[in-house]
Amino acid sequence: MSSNYLRHVESMSLLPSGAGRVTQLNAVVLGESLASEENDLIFPSKEFSSQALVSSPQQYMEMHKRSMEDPAGFWSDIASEFYWKKKWGDQVFSENLDVRKGPIHIEWFKGGITNICYNCLDKNVEAGLGDKTAIFWEGNERGVDASLTYSELLQQVCQLSNYLKDIGVKKGDAVVIYLPMLMELPIAMLACARIGAVHSVVFAGFSADSLAQRIIDCKPKVILTCNAVKRGPKTINLKAIVDAALDQSSKDGVSVDICLTYDNSSATTRENTKWQNGRDVWWQDVIPKYPTSCEVEWVDAEDPLFLLYTSGSTGKPKGVLHTTGGYMVYTATTFKYAFDYKSTDVYWCTADCGWITGHSYVTYGPMLNGASVVVYEGAPNYPDSGRCWEIVDKYKISIFYTAPTLVRSLMRDDDKYVTSYSRKSLRVLGSVGEPINPSAWRWFFNLVGDSRCPISDTWWQTETGGFMITPLPGAWPQKPGSATFPFFGVQPVIVDEKGNEIEGECSGYLCVKGSWPGAFRTLYGDHERYETTYFKPFAGYYFSGDGCSRDKDGYFWLTGRVDDVINVSGHRIGTAEVESALASHPQCAEAAVVGVDHEVKGQGIYAFVTLVEGVPYSEELRKSLVLMVRNQIGAFASPDRIHWAPGLPKTRSGKIMRRILRKIASRQLEELGDISTLADPSVVDQLIALADA
Repeated sequence: MSSNYLRHVESMSLLPSGAGRVTQLNAVVLGESLASEENDLIFPSKEFSSQALVSSPQQYMEMHKRSMEDPAGFWSDIASEFYWKKKWGDQVFSENLDVRKGPIHIEWFKGGITNICYNCLDKNVEAGLGDKTAIFWEGNERGVDASLTYSELLQQVCQLSNYLKDIGVKKGDAVVIYLPMLMELPIAMLACARIGAVHSVVFAGFSADSLAQRIIDCKPKVILTCNAVKRGPKTINLKAIVDAALDQSSKDGVSVDICLTYDNSSATTRENTKWQNGRDVWWQDVIPKYPTSCEVEWVDAEDPLFLLYTSGSTGKPKGVLHTTGGYMVYTATTFKYAFDYKSTDVYWCTADCGWITGHSYVTYGPMLNGASVVVYEGAPNYPDSGRCWEIVDKYKISIFYTAPTLVRSLMRDDDKYVTSYSRKSLRVLGSVGEPINPSAWRWFFNLVGDSRCPISDTWWQTETGGFMITPLPGAWPQKPGSATFPFFGVQPVIVDEKGNEIEGECSGYLCVKGSWPGAFRTLYGDHERYETTYFKPFAGYYFSGDGCSRDKDGYFWLTGRVDDVINVSGHRIGTAEVESALASHPQCAEAAVVGVDHEVKGQGIYAFVTLVEGVPYSEELRKSLVLMVRNQIGAFASPDRIHWAPGLPKTRSGKIMRRILRKIASRQLEELGDISTLADPSVVDQLIALADA
């Protein structure tokens, strides 16, 4: 049979989730329900563990215990490995996470004077890493690439820093960066950090409206962009979006005097770029003229480093504010241990710097460790689904960190796209952004990693700054789909609706007790919203907004956003749980589930299902999918409606836009809102056309 969409079927009788046996299984209990997967334990090889930074559960337990009992000593020891112009005072941290005891505040290493750009670049050059490659850049088109050593990167950062100072950008000023994944994006972030300016990177897929909202909120001195970018076969005119956003923000009383524009000649020409004399400046015309060294602006550990807006489903976006010292120490440490980083590793995180993953684990975390980082401009399946593995082989990438959405979309295609590349350089895999369903975990482990690469399935958020619950690859046996155990210094708790902590095997709301160095300090200009959103729901705790269960062995399993909970006839059902059950069907490539009003049950379950390439829609298949959910979760979780979906509305970073799916499901088609940020807006029309099929 030419199509291999039935390739997982034999395994269905062996394992409930449908992506084949995992090698190195300790105890597989064969059963019909998803729950039995908690008994799958995948051990790291003895060879891997023997060379790992944390090589056993015992070592992890000792380190975690110390981080809980003596956080000041634990984090001081780690922080001392960085360069500080002046050390912090006697009090390493101070915190109040209880709204009943006064305003929420978190401070780490206050009084300590440092600079994160200095620690990312100068410190590495001084340590003899000047000739080591800092960035391998891979363009959208095959054969278009570039690289920068740590010395070269430092020089380019200094030139941009000098320009920003020259046009009047000072410590504490905001700078908006609206750039695609060119090397200039991390350069811009580091240049702002060098002079103490506060960068606000806006993902270069956001619409003019969204960009204008962020400009109005933070009132930047300058905006950095490029004229256009190629993403796959499409050209996106970023400068036109910036022009529209600047028009809009000036009507609201916020004008930006300078728009520094990088001439990305592979996407468009200068002649085809609209220009406003006096405001617009070509990057290449000015930056190379500036000196390649620039004095560092030394800042307090608690001075702001960056703003990153997270869009709420309602209301204006929330400007998450991270400060310098604690964030620096935390991102560097989480990167080092969660990926078991070695100086010989080549690391690729597929995220865009427009999201927190790109801040913490493309730019700051890796560079604080002196790592070589791959930055890729294009789409992960362009020109075909083998591009990721082609890049892995080309740069001999050893650590590969991506989103479950990408894993699932690559699973849809023929395995030959993976197996025709060597991938022998891979050592550690990673997953970020949402819980990874066990069948996708298995495919990633078995096929991509040849059953030899541990998967760091990381749980964290924009607000946390870095990993909170994550496997340490050499320490613990893993369970497909579980985020495993908390990172050092992190004390997760599961609470019930009343805010009581639940012990042992349980399910509830995920909160965190006590602060950690990487925590965000406030929402920009709205401390009240910060307290209301994150600290008032369960007084005394940081509330993550996520549901979570803990199994009998203490492993944590994320169940998705609690606002993604559907209440069906009094049963609270996490959408992620239903999606995972659907995705375990051998003919389902991906599923997204939303709640809709139901006159009998209160809410009904509405599932959008994308099938494996080549599988036709049929009534028989629909019944089979519903049966899958009934068998794995229970009859109460059966989808009321299955809506065939050739594709799902996703942002270019791969996030499914459930807001749009909810509107389609409830037929509120006139309220779809802004769909310009989607990777492929035409998917929305296809879904509407199939609504009554």
